[in-house]
Amino acid sequence: MNILELSEQEIGRRQSLQELRDMGIDPYPAAEFPTDAFSTDIKDGFKDEDDKREVCIAGRLMSRRVMGKASFAEIQDSKGRIQVYITRDDICPGEDKELYNKVFKRLLDIGDFIGIKGFVFRTQTGEISVHANSLTLLSKSLKPLPIVKYKDGVAYDKFDDPELRYRRRYVDLVVNDGVKDTFLKRATVVRTLRRVLDEAGYTEVETPTLQSIAGGASARPFITHFNALDTDMYMRIATELYLKRLIVGGFEGVYEIGKNFRNEGMDRNHNPEFTCMELYVQYKDYNWMMSFTEKLLETICIAVNGSTEREIDGNIVSFKAPYRRLPILDAIKEKTGYDLNGMDESEIREVCKKLDMEIDDTMGKGKLIDEIFGEFCEGTFIQPTFITDYPVEMSPLTKMHRSKPGLTERFELMVNGKELANAYSELNDPIDQEERFKEQMKLADKGDDEAMIIDQDFLRALQYGMPPTSGIGIGIDRLVMLMTGKTYIQEVLFFPQMRPEKKAPKSTVAEWEAIGVPECWIPVFNKCGYYLVSDIKDINPQKLQQDVCGVNKKYKLGYDNPKVDVFASWIEVAGK
Repeated sequence: MNILELSEQEIGRRQSLQELRDMGIDPYPAAEFPTDAFSTDIKDGFKDEDDKREVCIAGRLMSRRVMGKASFAEIQDSKGRIQVYITRDDICPGEDKELYNKVFKRLLDIGDFIGIKGFVFRTQTGEISVHANSLTLLSKSLKPLPIVKYKDGVAYDKFDDPELRYRRRYVDLVVNDGVKDTFLKRATVVRTLRRVLDEAGYTEVETPTLQSIAGGASARPFITHFNALDTDMYMRIATELYLKRLIVGGFEGVYEIGKNFRNEGMDRNHNPEFTCMELYVQYKDYNWMMSFTEKLLETICIAVNGSTEREIDGNIVSFKAPYRRLPILDAIKEKTGYDLNGMDESEIREVCKKLDMEIDDTMGKGKLIDEIFGEFCEGTFIQPTFITDYPVEMSPLTKMHRSKPGLTERFELMVNGKELANAYSELNDPIDQEERFKEQMKLADKGDDEAMIIDQDFLRALQYGMPPTSGIGIGIDRLVMLMTGKTYIQEVLFFPQMRPEKKAPKSTVAEWEAIGVPECWIPVFNKCGYYLVSDIKDINPQKLQQDVCGVNKKYKLGYDNPKVDVFASWIEVAGK
């Protein structure tokens, strides 16, 4: 890396790195450092009356207070922080005191990983600490951490810009309290979910991520090319159709927790790459699945939060079973005053116009109903509510309702105004399923790029016979948002999708050379803030010379400084 691309602190850290190597200290040792304790466990288990406890700990150096021959430092390990008391003569028992005087005091930086061997004690101020008998450098950090500083109650240098936090999650985890806890809770959500499903006797499986047909949901897929087969493939939008094949094959119940990919928008509730759990169980229906789901979520909430309630967006949401059950057309009537029961597509279009909704000709009956529900109903359901009995046009993979013509046995679970789960009594009639797929293809012909494609192999599987089955999909990311009280999906994803970082436009080497600037000087111009040739066209030659030659001197580059008339000639050509 060109030294001119580094900050002052980064240059200083690299110089310290070289000094450590010159002293014979490996800044990145390979040997195991046998830690036997963590910060929080040390503090929780300490008792003043116990015998002296020897410990071996390691972590990042997060603060340091040097007081002559003795110092206090704070290190952060995977569980928390603990204070370390370091004296020169304890870690340097012989004549050579450089480990303390030079390495610890000058060459170590905040963010470096160090190992400490010593014993636990309580300081005079009452803080449980580790008295160091030895200190080992385990890894040298070359970039400074954004450490928050406080003065008169005001915080400075906070690392709270969402753009930076999401791009540099590794820094966010180190310096911002509570971030790591969110992801530990996410792990608890998944672990509890898996435990409940395993204890119920269901089998966790894996199905293809690359699929020849994007099926199992209505969504726009990502497309890639499979070179070995010389064919286009789709990143899966759902695991449904493959999991149902396994029910055909004789499994009692199967589930998968994995990534799905939908080539759609990004906002506070959506990420194109998301985690979903899908479960399918034979001989069950959507009524059973509602009961199973509410008990599952109640169990997860208790595991994560210690109770069945969680505050979300200022609302106290209770996950204690049972939940309200409300047919979708009743919900629309309740919120808009319009009863869509028995209406055809043209009549529903008229309702949409009366509601001042933006619709287009590609929308069929199901899409129109979905749009009405999404705009006027969905956001109003704060407490967990099962929205049931969707029209058949909205549910191409769902069994017809046993007693309500034109409707299906489907539910969506709404919590805090958003969909959390989608479930059916699964359609297992292969002839009906084929007709439903054909209706979807008609929608595709009208321009609906989210309509399903016919999966002929899935139809073939159904023809071998699939038992009555209920299935559900639960969005793990949204579930974690609810269980942790987060309002942005990016807060529960380690590495959310982001737009490419914006970089300042720069003139090419050829463009700089065209006005006479040698290649070796181009990084110097950039360091001074002149990225484009046009940036210098109105600059005073003496100022430009002072800026550029000042960098040459400061960084000891050793270049021969051009005369001011040379700078003037470059400026003149740049202005043409």
